[in-house]
Amino acid sequence: MKRMKSGGGWAAIRYTLRMANRVGWWRLWKSMSSRNACKTCALGMGGQLGGMRNEAGHWPEVCKKSLQAMIGDMQAEVRPEFFQRYGFAELRTLSPRELEMCGRLTQPLYAGPADTHYRVIGWDEALAKIAGHLKATTPDQNFFYASGRSSNEAGFLFQLFARVYGTNYLNNCSFYCHQASGVGLTRSLGTSTATVTLEDIEHADLFFLIGGNPASNHPRLMRSLMTIRRNGGQVIVVNPVKELGLVNFSVPSDWRSLLFGTRIASLYVQPHIGGDIALLTGIAKLLLERGAVDNAFIAAATEGHDAYREQVAATAWEAIVEGSGVDRATIEKIADLYAAAKNVVFGWTMGITHHQHGVENVQSIVNLALLRGMAGRPAAGLLPIRGHSNVQGIGSMGVAPALKEALFERLQAQLNVPLPRTQGLDTMGCMHAADRGEVRAGLCLGGNLFGSNPDANFAANALGKLDLIAYLNTSLNTGHAWGRARETLVLPVLARDEECQKTTQESMFNYVRVSDGGVPRLPGPRGEVAILADIAERTFADRPTIDWKAMQDHANVRQLIAKVVPGYEQIAAVDKTNQEFAVEGRILHTARFPTPSGKAQFSAIAIPPLRGDDKQLRLMTVRSEGQFNTVVYEDEDIYRGQERRDVILMNPDDMQRLGLSADQRVRVRSSAGSMAPILVRPFDIRAGNALMYYPEANVLVPTATDPASKTPAFKSVLIEIEPAGAWSPSPADERRKPLEVLGS
Repeated sequence: MKRMKSGGGWAAIRYTLRMANRVGWWRLWKSMSSRNACKTCALGMGGQLGGMRNEAGHWPEVCKKSLQAMIGDMQAEVRPEFFQRYGFAELRTLSPRELEMCGRLTQPLYAGPADTHYRVIGWDEALAKIAGHLKATTPDQNFFYASGRSSNEAGFLFQLFARVYGTNYLNNCSFYCHQASGVGLTRSLGTSTATVTLEDIEHADLFFLIGGNPASNHPRLMRSLMTIRRNGGQVIVVNPVKELGLVNFSVPSDWRSLLFGTRIASLYVQPHIGGDIALLTGIAKLLLERGAVDNAFIAAATEGHDAYREQVAATAWEAIVEGSGVDRATIEKIADLYAAAKNVVFGWTMGITHHQHGVENVQSIVNLALLRGMAGRPAAGLLPIRGHSNVQGIGSMGVAPALKEALFERLQAQLNVPLPRTQGLDTMGCMHAADRGEVRAGLCLGGNLFGSNPDANFAANALGKLDLIAYLNTSLNTGHAWGRARETLVLPVLARDEECQKTTQESMFNYVRVSDGGVPRLPGPRGEVAILADIAERTFADRPTIDWKAMQDHANVRQLIAKVVPGYEQIAAVDKTNQEFAVEGRILHTARFPTPSGKAQFSAIAIPPLRGDDKQLRLMTVRSEGQFNTVVYEDEDIYRGQERRDVILMNPDDMQRLGLSADQRVRVRSSAGSMAPILVRPFDIRAGNALMYYPEANVLVPTATDPASKTPAFKSVLIEIEPAGAWSPSPADERRKPLEVLGS
């Protein structure tokens, strides 16, 4: 497959035209221009400013990810005959893309212990099964898991239900993505979210993009990076992989960029996977040696600087260069650019958080920002680039094992019911509890818990030990085929723009968007809030707690949110004003930080040892350009020039060293599992490292997590590669033929 010369551009426009022809131009225009927040990344688009507008009001603001999600929701239904014809044996042969493309779910599905197929059941029977199980078990025999696509209203009601029920076994998908950001930022700055606004980014003269690929995963951010470059600023990209869109990107909505492209990276640095702390320490060492630091800010607004300075000074350059994989001359170039900049924003994604030292990675970034006073003022600060449209809002609503004390006290006072103070469980903790037989059921609000888990074999076994699991989804995913319990329920839900009531979402910039909802495209699915309130009402029928029927009204949920969630007081007026707002107290434009002392904290962090030996490579699992989280819309990855997903991308020097040739079939092994046959492909990635696609490569990822954030190390897996030898299709491969999609 021929690789493109620039990200975005005419390819994105052609894709839009092709999708419009598929679903109808007017239907797609109406859907994309509706006043509903974007369903994909947390960058923020749509809402009450109108469809295809960002938080600054710029139009047209849209990306391929938005189109893919919308078109997925515009599919025809999967009819009951589909499940009569295709059982679990067939569903397990389908790829993530094929399952997504089967169509929209419209009726509840059920499978019991001896069933080989799903069967359609009624809503009353489905909800009664869930409530009946909850009533027959103790609270800590059940866990509650939420993705980041649900609304604030659904997230708040979800955690309210779990806590009134009596358990803190409650968590969300951020534990498998940005939880390390929240923990690291809280330790350093007292806040778990971005300290900057969208406007701050576009007024920066230097942007550090560390461990991320927004050209594929957050395309609308590329306009902001284009603006920085056009204003004479610089962008430093730190990524072991040379990503096309981070070198050159053509912003489709800007005619100059569309015609001529925009150079994104001023400097592209390719460290080892896991080498970020060493690299950041090297930059800091140079700044301290040169005196290129803000001593006044450090003295007035920070603590812990002396210990940090001593740690950096004691670190030898040999350890820095070896640990990072970056030569000293390149580190000096980075330090030169940073020292010359006046307004700097540091942005990162899961290349930083998906490590066993992910929290320390984040703290190291904050350290570098604090050295020059690039926090606590306008046009400078920290930006965790979050990947799901409302994952930050779900956290703000309290979908976590432990509530912040202020939220806990307010919630208990408002409800006048005791809430549990028992130890909660993070996502991996719940999976291990399921594997040990300590929990008996799970309720999953959106997402794909199986598909997002490391060690796919472990995940399937753990979920298979549950008595009951219930999924709330719009379409089929691998979890419905592989993540089955003794009894499995799949409840079809409305998409955001089909809700009959307003909902709200929170962007990565702490800005609350208002979505109008719309008209259901298909009969059958229900709103998430309505489903949760119904289950709660059935569960507490014999011991009244709160008026769950009243909670089906989103306005009532918002009134309760306004009373208990700090910074969300303005949500009470949304139904009258439609006014969107910034969450109070989040953006840090003054050097007073929400820590106990009011000061930011330096963290003395030693360079972790570089993992692996000469026989091993460090593997990162990544998403493709045609993918959003676990949802795969296209098998092709056009930016990396790959027409398929069963590949491992390697540095040509590693291929030569290991005696491998292009398109050779190999077996990839890790401590968790193995995959074969996988095709070897050469790519521009730092030698000693490799790349494979998520979620398929989850079978290789061990369940080990960062001890502070409980985030798995999806980006740092030690692997060995061996020739696959003679290979012939297995019975499963023979069955792997496209199924007739009855809903098409």
